[in-house]
Formats: sequence, structure tokens, C-alpha cells
Amino acid sequence: MKIEMNTQSKTLKEGFDEFIKHCTVRDCTESTLINYHTTMRNFNKFCPEGTPLNVINKNTIEDYICYLRENTKMSNISISIWLQRLKAILNYLHDNGYMDKITFPVIRCEKKVKEVYTDDELKLLLEKPKLGLCNFTEYRNWVMINYLLSTGNRRNTLVNIKISDVDFEGAVIKLSTTKNKKQQYIPLSATLSKILKDYLKHRGGQPDDYLFCDACGDKLKTDNLRISLTRYHKRHGVEKTSIHLYRHTFAKKWILAGGDIFRLQKILGHSSLDVVKEYVEMFTDDLQKDFDKFNALEQIQRKGEKIML
Repeated sequence: MKIEMNTQSKTLKEGFDEFIKHCTVRDCTESTLINYHTTMRNFNKFCPEGTPLNVINKNTIEDYICYLRENTKMSNISISIWLQRLKAILNYLHDNGYMDKITFPVIRCEKKVKEVYTDDELKLLLEKPKLGLCNFTEYRNWVMINYLLSTGNRRNTLVNIKISDVDFEGAVIKLSTTKNKKQQYIPLSATLSKILKDYLKHRGGQPDDYLFCDACGDKLKTDNLRISLTRYHKRHGVEKTSIHLYRHTFAKKWILAGGDIFRLQKILGHSSLDVVKEYVEMFTDDLQKDFDKFNALEQIQRKGEKIML
């Protein structure tokens, strides 16, 4: 792509730098800023950072989509995600008078069924290690897997939980680091409570220390968490290694057990029911299992109150 320069217009780089400053002032999360930087780096491979903003238009975006389809193996879902982030950037620049409004095309994409851990895989992962024969990391990983399955927390939330955030008496866990930056409390199950009490006898530490630490007692970094759990999974014969799948698994089991979606929304920390409704739609086939067992009409039939057919 060749775009003629217009030195009278603010450049894409200048506009993006201003956008990032705006996001920083709004106290956007580090992961959000990283996503925007990654989005712009990819866009710059097609549209150079020195491009004047006033020459970027709908044709530019449509050409970019064609470029992505021809030069990458990205799915429609991935392309749609890139475009949503790019749209947020360019909308800000339009609102500040640097460029015309651009109508982004809608990318058709079928949402995939959210992958979860099967009961067989969970059985392998939840097999408790023998404390006298394993090191602290192995034991800690087992505790974390129990924690993730019991709470559905994101990994960034997990590594920022402190010992004092776990209220055993009140049976709640305080989450101070969340995606929407809103502090919340979630229930502490009886089984997880026992596991954490036993874990803290080995972990030790002060109330202000992080609950899940590395072998030296320091805060566990998210990258190290991912690497450590990946190795744990492989050793236990489970090929899936995504930490986020525990969140999906938590949601699926909640829904199939008859848990209401409003409480699920609160526990997962979603601002709306949209994502929770996606879970319900994704697991439609599973909801069909044992349908007759719970169906009101079938229950009446089993009680002998036969209905004339």
C-alpha cells in the first residue's frame, strides 16, 4: 500500500501516542494498553505510522481486512477482535477532530463452543500430590487448580490475592484486582476453605503476603504461573493447558447444576449478562442431558399423576 504524505495532518503515530496518553489518564489496565499497542503494531505493517490521519478512510480499513486475509491465517473471529480495538483508537481520533468518521464493516463469524476441561482431565489434575514426595511448587500448583475450579477467577486476579483477602470465618474471598477494577467478594466453598487452610500451614507468611507465591516466597508472576501450570498439566497427561479454561469449566458446571445466571454474573465479575448468556448458548447440547429428569411435566408423570394423551 502506498499513501501520499500530507505534512499538514497529524500522523497515525502522533494520534496513537495521544490515544495511549488518554488511556493512561483514564487508568486503563496494563493488559488493555498492551492490546492496543499490539493492534497498532499490526496495523502499521499495512499502514505506516507516518500516514496522515486525514487520508485514512473506509477504503483503508477494507483494504486492511483483505491484507489480513491474504497474508495471515487469522480467523474471522480474530480479525473481528483486531478491528474492534482499531475502531476504538480511530473513533477517539475522530472525536478529537483529526479524521473523518469511519464505518467499520461487520465481519461474519460463528462463535465457537467454549472449550472446557472434561471430568476425566479434572480427575488427573486434581489428584493430590503426596506432600512428603513433592516440592512446594507441585503442591502449590495443585492448590491453585482447586482454587481456579472453585472460583472461576482470571489469572491476574489469582496472582494478586493476599493471605488477608481470604476470610475463613466469613467464608468469602476479597478480589482487589479485577478486569473492571471494581473490588468484589466471592463465596469461599467448604472444600476450598479446607484446602487453603492446609496449604497455609506449609506456605506460612504474613497477612499482607501474596497467597500464591513462588518457591522463594515472592509474588508469582503471570508468565511464571502459565509456564508452571503448563508443565503441571503435561506431567499429569493433560494436553490442554489454558488457565482461562478453568473459568469456562466453572461457568459450565454452574449452569448445568442449575445455578442462576445472575449469581454467576456477579461471581465472574461481568458488568452485563451478555457473556453469561453466551455460556448458556454455548452449552445448549449439554443442557439437554437428563432433561426428562428435571422437567416438570415428566416429574408429574413419574409421581403417578398421569396425563391423558
